[in-house]
Amino acid sequence: MKFKANIDIMPLEALLDPQGKAVSQSMGNVGLSEITNVRIGKHITLFVEADSKDVASIKVDEACKKLLANQIMESYSFELEEA
Repeated sequence: MKFKANIDIMPLEALLDPQGKAVSQSMGNVGLSEITNVRIGKHITLFVEADSKDVASIKVDEACKKLLANQIMESYSFELEEA
């Protein structure tokens, strides 16, 4: 079976997010001063062949831990759906 994974990777809350801070500070310049505390991360989509959703989940989790996310600085979450 083929599964599609939608992965969201975000900086840990305790860490500074310079890109998010810059965007937050710029919101007032474009008339959106009510928007604050912007955090910017990554969204990754991938496909995985697996016998079941559980096996696909294990594979995606392994990919996140080994390659896609830096667990010292980032957290991740993902959703799987049949493709």
